[in-house]
Amino acid sequence: MDDGLLGIGSMHAWAIATAAVVSAGCALVGTLLVVRRMSLLGDAISHAVLPGIVIAVLAGGRPGGVAVLVGAVAAALVTVWLTQALRLHGGLAEDAGAGVVFTTMFAAGVVIITAAASRIDLDPSCVLYGILELVPFDTVAIVGWEVPRAFVTAAVVLGILLVSGALTWRQQIFTAFDPAAARAAGVPVGAVTVGLLAATALVTVASFEAVGAILVVAMLVVPAAAAELLVHRLRWVMVVAVLLATSAACLGYLAAWRFGTSAAGMIAVVLGLEYLAAAVLAPHDGVVSRLAFRLGLAWRVACEDCLAAIWRAEEATAAGGAAPAFEPTLWQRAALVWLGVTGRVEIAGGSRRLSSRGRTEAETVVRSHRLWEAWLGHHVELPLDHLHPPAEWVEHHLGADVRKRIEAEVGGRESDPHGRTIPPER
Repeated sequence: MDDGLLGIGSMHAWAIATAAVVSAGCALVGTLLVVRRMSLLGDAISHAVLPGIVIAVLAGGRPGGVAVLVGAVAAALVTVWLTQALRLHGGLAEDAGAGVVFTTMFAAGVVIITAAASRIDLDPSCVLYGILELVPFDTVAIVGWEVPRAFVTAAVVLGILLVSGALTWRQQIFTAFDPAAARAAGVPVGAVTVGLLAATALVTVASFEAVGAILVVAMLVVPAAAAELLVHRLRWVMVVAVLLATSAACLGYLAAWRFGTSAAGMIAVVLGLEYLAAAVLAPHDGVVSRLAFRLGLAWRVACEDCLAAIWRAEEATAAGGAAPAFEPTLWQRAALVWLGVTGRVEIAGGSRRLSSRGRTEAETVVRSHRLWEAWLGHHVELPLDHLHPPAEWVEHHLGADVRKRIEAEVGGRESDPHGRTIPPER
């Protein structure tokens, strides 16, 4: 009983290890595809290699063998050539051409499999979805250990990708971010691109037996797309993409075993959930961070509006006039409470007044407002009653340097077009 449990555990461990290695290889290549905005071409290649694989198997090759790898790479290069030919000579956009080519080649591969089903050991359903759960049963002996053939293939391909990536890293970065400058600097951009497409074909074939031709697309694109939201340096995008891919492989397989469903499909679902989490929680571009930024900006604007309103009321009272009407909104009432807590607004005799700190901040806001009105009055022919609304928005976004430039442009004026004093810079 114990030996049986150990055997089952070993089988699951090898399946998880195979899925993790396959996912890591896809993430490495997928990062460059996503950065170069070639994800659709990666999708095309992952489908279009099918006829190359089938023809190689019909010619005597073994799935995962060298002949099949060569057939897949050849099919990938044919896909790229046909896509470019349709773009240059057929007038099709590159994405439309890729769609035409990969669907046609994939369909041709399925037709060949179906027609030659009695002569080749390929099942159309395995082509689509993979057989990750059965990978541990097809093994090869390595130093006395029975190792799954799919794991060996995926590990060899991952090693090739790591070595080739390290040797061509600078060329890959240069080509990814500025292909025109790279070409001018003598970088063989075409060769770099062909190498990337060949690498895509390699990982597709390495992933073919485990997850199938369809689900490999998720492994190529989703981890890199999620990593791009979380970090912004390419090397870290690649590292995070590999971590996301391998963790999804482990969690997806365990979830599939728990719920009795397709391992490859569950891995793709976990990848989708990881992307959703990244889209929500990304530190700079995530939904939460953008919402926090907008709330923070709205809060700052409310506080500054309250400070400026109190400053203008004090200005009008000192000049012997009536204070302008200020009916705070609910949001601004909360801001007034906060300004009182932080010591920027004080209550004296039932009325609000600014503390020294609050006055400094208020004068900065009013100075920005009136300088912008002066700039508009100097450069734009607008009626005086049209100057206030744009200045009311801009006043919250002008820094000290911009204020100095505006002051220089309007000739150091001390009053705005309405004749009101512009507070000095503090």
